[in-house]
This record gives sequence, structure tokens and C-alpha cells, in this order.
Amino acid sequence: MIQSDKEAGPLDKKDTRHSVASSPESDPSQILRLVLQELNLFYRRDMKGLRLLYDLLHSPWLQALLKVYDCLQEFKGKSLVPATSHAQALSYAVVELLHAGSGSPEVPELRRILQAPHFKALLSAHDTVARKDFEPLLPPLPDNIPETEEAMRIVCLVKNQQPLGATIKRHETTGDILVARIIHGGLAERSGLLYAGDKLVEVNGVSVEGLDPEQVIHILAMSRGTIMFKVVPVSDPPVRSPKMVYVRAMTEYWPQEDPSIPCVDAGLPFQKGDILQIVDQNDALWWQARKISDLRSCAGLIPSNHLLKRKQRKFWWSQPYQPDTHLKSTISISMEEEDDMKIDEKCVEAEELSEDKEEFVGYGQKFFIAGFRRSMRLCRRKSHLSQLRANMGCASSCHSALGAPYEEVVRYQRRPSDRHRLIVLMGPSGVGVNALRRQLVGLNPNDFRGAVPHTTRPKKSYEMDGREYHYVSKEIFETLMYSHRMLEYGEYKGHFYGTSVDAVQAVLDEGKICVMDLEPQGIQVARTHELKPYIIFIKPPNMNCMKRSRKNAKVITDYFVDMKFKDEDLQEMEDLALKMETQFGQFFDHVIVNDSLQDAYAQLLSAVQKAQEEPQWVPATWVSSDTES
Repeated sequence: MIQSDKEAGPLDKKDTRHSVASSPESDPSQILRLVLQELNLFYRRDMKGLRLLYDLLHSPWLQALLKVYDCLQEFKGKSLVPATSHAQALSYAVVELLHAGSGSPEVPELRRILQAPHFKALLSAHDTVARKDFEPLLPPLPDNIPETEEAMRIVCLVKNQQPLGATIKRHETTGDILVARIIHGGLAERSGLLYAGDKLVEVNGVSVEGLDPEQVIHILAMSRGTIMFKVVPVSDPPVRSPKMVYVRAMTEYWPQEDPSIPCVDAGLPFQKGDILQIVDQNDALWWQARKISDLRSCAGLIPSNHLLKRKQRKFWWSQPYQPDTHLKSTISISMEEEDDMKIDEKCVEAEELSEDKEEFVGYGQKFFIAGFRRSMRLCRRKSHLSQLRANMGCASSCHSALGAPYEEVVRYQRRPSDRHRLIVLMGPSGVGVNALRRQLVGLNPNDFRGAVPHTTRPKKSYEMDGREYHYVSKEIFETLMYSHRMLEYGEYKGHFYGTSVDAVQAVLDEGKICVMDLEPQGIQVARTHELKPYIIFIKPPNMNCMKRSRKNAKVITDYFVDMKFKDEDLQEMEDLALKMETQFGQFFDHVIVNDSLQDAYAQLLSAVQKAQEEPQWVPATWVSSDTES
């Protein structure tokens, strides 16, 4: 311990201990001064190490920091009071004075600063906070409230650039205006003051009794500032489920084409492959969801899993689209039945035939409604399927089209100790899938490898089992086929050829990334938690680009004769790519347009790296299966 004597300064050893013990944390400046006094003695004696510490504690920057600390401590216990609550008016007065000021060059610059929109907004916000007038003033409750009057709630919401986020409907029997549903993420939901089932009594002091719903919407649209609701609260408010589920859309949905949606303006359109966040499933028929690309937005209505399945079976999208019937302004109104419908055949049928609708309360703002897009009709798919089966061997197209509308997904991050994900390349013949796969494996043999296929043909003298092929009997090959262990297979000159799941797993077990090209019929077999495939669709460019890039390219026929691409070959490639993307696009994790082989290869290498190292959306069953095992 460093000793001290009276010659070191005005404080002796006893005073130093008392000063440090009294407020060791509240006065670091005093502590530092005492330490410097202690070090001053040894500084004069030129003791090693202490000179450096003394110079450090005596540095100007540390002294400046201590001064800042002292200032902060001085104002710590004081409550700040605004110098003025009329800064904006004072600014206007200064501007008027500057007009009559001298010809100094600083005067025009100061005038521009004071008249800038952002500076005016800053002063306006300052005055609002200084006067504390940002809270709306509620009208006083009447003193003589009849005992027979229903218990009411007064709700005051500040109108902003966002919609209210609620739908209203008319009660079928009483004619009352009710809150039909509260949209997740909207102003009403965030306020926590309005609930589905609340009866509107007044809006901004105007009674809504006897008014049509569109008149109520008009009152809200014309309101400025705050919106005052007087409501009779529902006796048993619905409890919102906090659980959120993420799903991949396996079909497309356009609210404007759905005549049974309660409110077209509140609908959420989506396409195949979109990842949706389901935020509310309390309604058995209509869920609330939003796209992960816009999680800050208000949720929208989508058909529930059960309802959308039924709509698909009834070919609901094949009806002609009538813009005058379905596209309505935000102040039009229709009604919905009050009955609480259950999930069964009769109730779903009643919902689809009902003409009662809800109206989205949006304060008369513009809503960007997705344009009409005609879906592929199932009545035409029979002819498409026959051609797809001939070209691609697609035996499961109908199952894919009419399967589950939503697939639950989770965010998956591959750990370094996990096996790599299978990389599947898919595309029409001639688009360059094989060229990309060979280039990927050929340039990176230490990282990538292809699976050794199976065959039933006899082994040739120069071949080795497990190198060129796995040579098996026809019975074993058929057993693999029937047990769904073959990802792809075909017959050539009386012999079977194919790639098995076991062959892919053998590559993954070696710590390699397995790359294979696959036809669409193998998607369902490959999409398992064992392989966790990352499917990359290689898409051809437009026709003009293909004619330029494939001018000197050649196509290899079944007889291994080189032939130049003809226009009909390019057109067939484009048509086939469109059919594959239309029917199987929901399974594609990444799409690469092959307009240049080198550019496509660079994109492919980047996509493969992201698939192995970055989080991806995968089916929830893949992760749950890994957890169970």
C-alpha cells in the first residue's frame, strides 16, 4: 500500500481514507486528485512504472472526460424544463425579422434553414411535447346514466396513415353494426380496445343506429384527427392465440377471384412458394397471415387449410372473373352471417353460398389491390398431364396440384457436424443442367460428387462395381422401386437405370456435397429429412436470348447424333420450363436463368454455399424428425 505524509498536499492520510470511503463511486474526480497526490511523491523519486501511471492519469483527455462526468452528475437530479413552448411561433417571428435584416450572406442561409420542412417539423414536435397536448381529450361522461342502459366503452384512436384494421358487418336479425373481426397488426389490434363482436353505438358523436354500414364507413373516411367510438363491448372477448406458424404456400390464391371471401379488401394474395406467417387461426374458415417479406404490414385474410382444400376440389377458380362483381371500393359494404360455423361439409357449403360479407374499415385510403391473374384451370390439366407424362414421366402431377395447400416450415440452420444437404438441379432438356452439374463436380472434386447409379445390365470387363454403377439384379432393382428408395429410374434397351437414396446417402456420409439432376417426379421421394434437398431450377432465358446463346450449340438425340438447336427445340424448352415452374415451382428453393453458362455457374456456386451455410425455410417435419431421432 502506498503511504502518504502531510507534505503531499492539504489532506493527510486520515483525510484521504475518509474521502475515499465516503463516496467512492459518486466523485471520481476527487478520487483521481487524491491518487495524483499520492503518486506525486514517488514521481519525484523517479520510481519505475509510476511515472507512466502518473502521466496517464494526468493526461488532458482524461481530465476532459472527468469534466463531462461532473457536468452530467450536476444535471442528473434536475428535471429539464423547456425554455419555451412556442418555438415554432418564435421561428416564424425570426423569419419575418430576417426579411428586413441587413444584406449579410448569413441571413439568406439562416432563413432557408428556418423554413426547411424538416426543421419546421422538428419545432412542431418540440412544441407538442413541451405543451403535452399530444394526448386526446375525452369528453366527460354524463352524470345521469340510466340504470337500464347497457355498459358501454368509449374508445379513442388517433387517425394516422394506417387503416383501422377491422371489418364491420350487419347483424342479420337486429340490424346492429358489429365489429366482425380485428386484423392482426392493425391500429385496432395494437390498441387492445376493440374486439370482434363489439356493437358500434356512436362514431364521433353520431349515432349509427339505423345507418347502413357504408354510411358508417363514410363517417370514418371523412373524419380528421381522432376517431371516437362508443361501443357495447362483447360479453366474452375472444382470446388470441400467441402462437405463430410459418407455412409455404403450395398453391396460389387471389382474393378478387374468390366470391366467398368475407372481405375482398382484407384478403391477402399469394403465389406458390411464398412463405406466410399465420398470426391468427381462431376463425376456423379464414386465417390471418402476412408475408415474411413484409412482417410490419397489417395481416390479411387467407382461406384456412380445410377451406382451401375444399375450394380446390370444387374447382372454384375456374369460374369466369367478373371485375364489376368482386372489385369494390373501400367504402362499399356487404354483410356476413352471425352464425358461428364449424368445420364440416355442411357448414363450409353454407359459407360458400352465403352472400353476407364484411367491410374493411380503412379510413378511405387507397389500397393496392393485386391485378387479376387467371389461374391454370384444372379442366385443362388433363391434356397438360398427358404431355408432361410423355416428356417428363410425371406420374404425380395431380397429387402435387391437389395436395395440402400449406406446408408448415421452420427456419433451419445446418450445423457443421450435420451432413450436407443434397443439391438437386432441375430443368428442361437442353437448358444446361448436365453441363452445370459436370462443371460443379469437375472443378471442385474435393467438395462435390455425384451419386453412383444402379443398373441391371451386366458389368463390362473394364468396369468396377461401385465405381461406374452398382450392378444389381432386376429383382433387387424392383424392390428399391416399390419401397420408394429410387429417386429416379428408367429403362433403356431392356435394362433399368436409376439413382437410389442409399447411393446419395453414401456420398453425404463421406462429408461430400452430393449434386444430382432430377426429374420432377422424383421431388416427393427426395424431399425427406434424411436428404434435406435444396432444389435449384435452371430456367432458360427468353427466346431471343436463347437464339443468340445457343446458335452454335448442339443437342444430343437418343442415337447420339449431334444436331443444332432448331427454333421448335427452343420453343419446346421454353414451354416445358413454364409447365415445370407452374406445377412444381412451390418446391424450388432457388431459380437460375441460364443465359450464360459462366454466369449461371457462378450463381450456382453461390446458391450451393448459401444452402449449406445460411438459414433456410424447410418443412417442419425435417427438423422434428431429426429431433426425435
